[in-house]
Amino acid sequence: MNRVLLRCAPLVFCAVLFAGCSQGPGTPELTAQQQKAAADAATAARNLDTYRQLLKLHNDEMVVTMGKDIVQRFPHSDAAKEVMQTLPAIEKRYKENSEKNRLAALWTYQVAPMAGGTQSTASIYSQGDDGEPVRLVLRRHTSWGQSAFLYGSKPGFVCRGNCTITGQADGKPVRIKAFAPDGGEPALMIRDDKAFIALLEKTRKLQLDVTQVEGTRDRHLVYEVGGFDPARWQPVRKAGRR
Repeated sequence: MNRVLLRCAPLVFCAVLFAGCSQGPGTPELTAQQQKAAADAATAARNLDTYRQLLKLHNDEMVVTMGKDIVQRFPHSDAAKEVMQTLPAIEKRYKENSEKNRLAALWTYQVAPMAGGTQSTASIYSQGDDGEPVRLVLRRHTSWGQSAFLYGSKPGFVCRGNCTITGQADGKPVRIKAFAPDGGEPALMIRDDKAFIALLEKTRKLQLDVTQVEGTRDRHLVYEVGGFDPARWQPVRKAGRR
């Protein structure tokens, strides 16, 4: 019996040595990779469930945020494949609505007493240069009727009698007749307000080139008018009407 054990001892030693070698440094690394893969799969599944719930709530902003996170973090996962079936269309819609809301927010609509009557205005400030913003105002007044004008800061604009405002409507050249008010206000009154408003309603970006009296400075006033909502510019009843 002892002789048998002695003959088997080298074999037992080799088996133990082989088992020890099989626990080399490569195994823990593989286990860590497997653990990370399992954790990523679980996270992707949880996030996908959240994405599905957001879809039901029609919350485009959060859908886009969560969907893009899933695709970026887990690009080869089943979750990413499912997200990509709906994300592109929702992201397109979200961007379009965000731009629409941004343009709409540039406009201010007010109804207020003015000079013994009531006026309704829709106004937007200029962009495009480093000068003081100039307001573009559409106005309806119970006594004065409808008008459209630019309103800046004193001493106003260069305009002797009738003048022409040159500019661009979505890149196409325009020429707009205007005049300076008799009261000396820093404004340019647009001669044909109806034609101007019709132009504005079909334009996204309007550039008006004017010259200010102070320093005889030429300015290119840019107005992103695409968010104008005629329905929010309230009509007013003219004086004398019932």
